[in-house]
Order: sequence, then structure tokens, then C-alpha cells
Amino acid sequence: MDNKSVDSKASETNWINNYRMGGYLLFACGLINLRYQWGQPDIASHSALIFIPGALIISATFIPAALKVLARREIKFLIGALGMALIAYAFSN
Repeated sequence: MDNKSVDSKASETNWINNYRMGGYLLFACGLINLRYQWGQPDIASHSALIFIPGALIISATFIPAALKVLARREIKFLIGALGMALIAYAFSN
């Protein structure tokens, strides 16, 4: 196996791991938000707005058909922007 094929294999799985780590980040922030804001009105819906997209992103990385969609450049940008917006919402909430 030459270096070129090893590098392409590593870069091929790198973006999947980025999605998973972002999904874990959203999921954890949503659950932390739920725990520390407990007692506030509508906290369940506010936290669900954060952790449900995280869970969906994580689960999508294990579905081969979804990986084809997630590999597209514009989808990577949209999910990245959405993820940053949700994290900002989590910290400002």
C-alpha cells in the first residue's frame, strides 16, 4: 500500500469523524443545557432544539445512503453553519 492510498483513506474518514464530533458536541450541550436550566419554562423544547439535531447527525453518519448526501460540499457548509448557530443558541440560552 503506497502513501497516496493511505492518505486518501485517512482523509475519507476524517470528515465523517468531524460530523460525529459535531453531533456529540450538540448532543452534550443540549443535555447540559437541560440539566442546568431545569425549572425554567419550556426548557425541554429549548434543549431538544439543540440535542435532537446532534443525535440526527450522529445517526446519519452510520447510514451509507446519508453519507453520500453528507459528503457534498454545500451540505458540509450548511450543517457546519447550523451547528455553530445551535452552539451559539445553547450558550446564549
